[in-house]
Amino acid sequence: MAVAATDDVTESRLLLAEYDRIKEEQKTRIGFRDNLLYFTLAAVTAILAITVQSRQAQLLLAVPVICLVLGWTYLVNDEKISAVGCYIRDQLGPRLAELSGARGAVFGWEVYHRDDASRTTRKRLQTAVDLFTYLALPMICVTAFWCSPAVRPLLVIVSLAQTLALAVLGWQFLRYAER
Repeated sequence: MAVAATDDVTESRLLLAEYDRIKEEQKTRIGFRDNLLYFTLAAVTAILAITVQSRQAQLLLAVPVICLVLGWTYLVNDEKISAVGCYIRDQLGPRLAELSGARGAVFGWEVYHRDDASRTTRKRLQTAVDLFTYLALPMICVTAFWCSPAVRPLLVIVSLAQTLALAVLGWQFLRYAER
C-alpha cells in the first residue's frame, strides 16, 4: 500500500508543491515587510512625541535603534522576497518546463511583471522611501540630538556608533536596490 501512495509522487508534483509553498512564504513576507514600514513610522512618531513632551533630547537616540532593527528586518525580508522570485524564474520554472515539455516560460508572471516600463522608476522611488525611513529620519534625530543641550560624551559616542551602523544599513539598501 505504501508503494501505491508513492506512485502518485512525481517530480512535477513535488515541484508544484514547492512552488505553492514558496509563493505562500513570499506572500507572507510581503505583508510582513510592508507592515514593518508602517510600524517604523508609528514608532518614530511616538518617540518624537514623547521627546517633545518630555523635552529630553537624548530620547531621540532611540529612533536610530528602532530604525536599525526594523530596517534590517525589512531589508532581509525584501531580499528573501526577491530571492523567491529569482528561484522560481531561474530554477523551478525551467525545471518544470523541461519536465512538462512546455514551450516558453512556466510561471510567466514571474518574468512578465519585471518587464513593466515603470518598474525601474518604482524601484528607485521605493529605495528613496526606504532610505528616508530607515536612514534619513534617524539621522535627523541624531543631528537634532547633537544640536541639543543634552549632549554628553558617552551619548555622543553612542550616536557616532549609531551613525556608522546607519551608514552600513544604507549601503545595504543601495546594494540590494537593483535586485
